[in-house]
Amino acid sequence: MSTERTGGARQTMDGAGKAPVKGVYYIHTLGCQMNEHDSERIAGVLEADGYRPASPGQVEARQVDVMVLNTCAVRDNATKRMYGTIGRWARYKQANPSTLIAVGGCMAQKDRQRITRTAPWVDAVFGTKNIGSLPRLLDRAAGTGSPQVEVADDLAVFPSQLPTVRASRSSAWVSISVGCNNTCTFCIVPSVRGRERDRPMGEILDEVARCVRSGAKEVTLLGQNVNSYGWSTGDRYAFPKLLRACGRIEGLERVRFTSPHPAAFTDQVIRAMAETPNVMHQLHMPLQSGSDRILRAMRRSYRSQRFLDILSRVRMAMPDARISTDIIVGFPGESEEDFQQTMEVVRRARFTSAYIFEYSPRPGTPAAAMEPLPKQVVQDRFDRLQALQESITTDQMSQAVGSTVEVLIQPRQGHHDGQTHRVSGHERTGILVHVGTPAGHRAPVPGDLVTCTVTGSGPHYLIADPDPEAGQAYAIRR
Repeated sequence: MSTERTGGARQTMDGAGKAPVKGVYYIHTLGCQMNEHDSERIAGVLEADGYRPASPGQVEARQVDVMVLNTCAVRDNATKRMYGTIGRWARYKQANPSTLIAVGGCMAQKDRQRITRTAPWVDAVFGTKNIGSLPRLLDRAAGTGSPQVEVADDLAVFPSQLPTVRASRSSAWVSISVGCNNTCTFCIVPSVRGRERDRPMGEILDEVARCVRSGAKEVTLLGQNVNSYGWSTGDRYAFPKLLRACGRIEGLERVRFTSPHPAAFTDQVIRAMAETPNVMHQLHMPLQSGSDRILRAMRRSYRSQRFLDILSRVRMAMPDARISTDIIVGFPGESEEDFQQTMEVVRRARFTSAYIFEYSPRPGTPAAAMEPLPKQVVQDRFDRLQALQESITTDQMSQAVGSTVEVLIQPRQGHHDGQTHRVSGHERTGILVHVGTPAGHRAPVPGDLVTCTVTGSGPHYLIADPDPEAGQAYAIRR
């Protein structure tokens, strides 16, 4: 995943005023929703220091004062994209030598020395725990003409205390914890994000309430292992308590969370999801492998049957639940039998969607020292698993045709919405829906909730071109 932040987005500022204008900034984000939310904090500290978002035209013309690359370290392709982007950004320096370039995020935390050595045109490198230091680093780089690096190993200030420029008024991310206490052999996250630390519940609920007062109808709670919230302090009921408390916030229409870990997914969490009306029946829970032998090699603290049992209990409590997952194919030592076990779990689980990744070794992790599988074997397994999941997803999408859904319209539109005259958003279980406006009716705008009849489907989305004259639903509310 990669996104850009320019002046085209609707944005709101939390927790800080605006300083006199110093210049314009552009942020390019690689990676997960946690990185996306970190970029909202990066935008917040820059705007508090006097910068404003560059327009798309200014970015195209290379007339940007500060360019920030927020990086991901989870997979090798993200690393390659990072270094490719840094290389391309050297042209901005050639076109405008006063442009300041900063690199932050997980790869900055991990590769700080390599970045400054191989890309001397980078002015500032800051770690995942140093977002608040970025304006000072930029000022120092501009004043001294030499690169500035600040990468802390320990978290001094929780990111939630920083000012924030949110990418959407209607949907907001709220971090409830940072870091990870697991020791998965393939994962670099604990070394770049640190040990898990939880925010006080009252602080989280205050932020959620502020988001709602600013216009948010939907909040997504974020954590590396979001459902282990509170476990470090001995409260294994903290996360379901938090979900139920969010249900009492007036004006909050939808609550989502990502990503939970199967080992901490309790019946109390399931009941809180089922019994709290504004908690959506959407679940993204990483499987990684359907082979118990490979799960042990990955140091994943559950087995395939436990995973399937959780899914069964979720669907028993919430028959409409949509469940997605992450799967790694080609982990070192994976046999064809192991892979077939993964295929069988996918057949039984019937995920709505799956993010399937070819294993890529991350330097510094235990799995990086293991013997890799041949590339052609991994590619073949990826293709077979992808084909299986695509058939399941296509079937589920087609079954939704004729149903009535409620769609929260988002400011980010689909690639073809301009040509089709549709707008886009997500229905309550998280599926992307492209909505057309019937003749004689008002077109929805971002933040609207549209109740409409699904008239078509694609591989990973639904289409709603309802005809109210034929009895199909189309209604808008704010």
